[in-house]
Amino acid sequence: MPLHEFTALLILATAMSFSPGPNTTLSTAMAANHGLRHSLRFVAAVPVGWSLLLVLCALGIGALITGMPALRWGIKALGIAYLLWLAFKLSGNGQLAQAQPAQLRVGFVQGVLLQFVNIKAWLLALTIVAGWVAGQADFTARMLVVLPVMAFYALSSNLLYACIGAALRQWLATGRRLLWFNRGMAALLVLTALWMLRA
Repeated sequence: MPLHEFTALLILATAMSFSPGPNTTLSTAMAANHGLRHSLRFVAAVPVGWSLLLVLCALGIGALITGMPALRWGIKALGIAYLLWLAFKLSGNGQLAQAQPAQLRVGFVQGVLLQFVNIKAWLLALTIVAGWVAGQADFTARMLVVLPVMAFYALSSNLLYACIGAALRQWLATGRRLLWFNRGMAALLVLTALWMLRA
């Protein structure tokens, strides 16, 4: 892969991976409510699920889904419903003692599966396949570059957001700070769901 294409890939990966979205919002909220250790299963699941999604898109599943509006809308509806459900569960947590793990339980398998209803993940995977992989004579070599780069970005961005959430944990334990933080995170999930509806 030429250097200019690799540089463009890194710029796209940075912008998309580190901008707020469903994954980073959940990573932050889980770590803020339950600590960094609780969020690590989800943080590890994101690059695994995203890598599977990228491979499937590269093999043509993405074109199939974009070509079938009913299937695309079904995936979108599942993603929106899941984000709204998580926002509802999150918005009521006002104290660390009340924030039981069951209130925001997204384990490894759920984290992997969440990538398949995450419109931001689909858009990024389709963009990367169209721009860097599809129709190239060196398809396999390009995938061997793109896949670890994107998995690294998915892991590092979610880990960073989880560390921020964990760092805020003690500060959030005072007064109603956690409640307002959780409501803010819930609002971001709702805004993401609304964005997904329009995407």
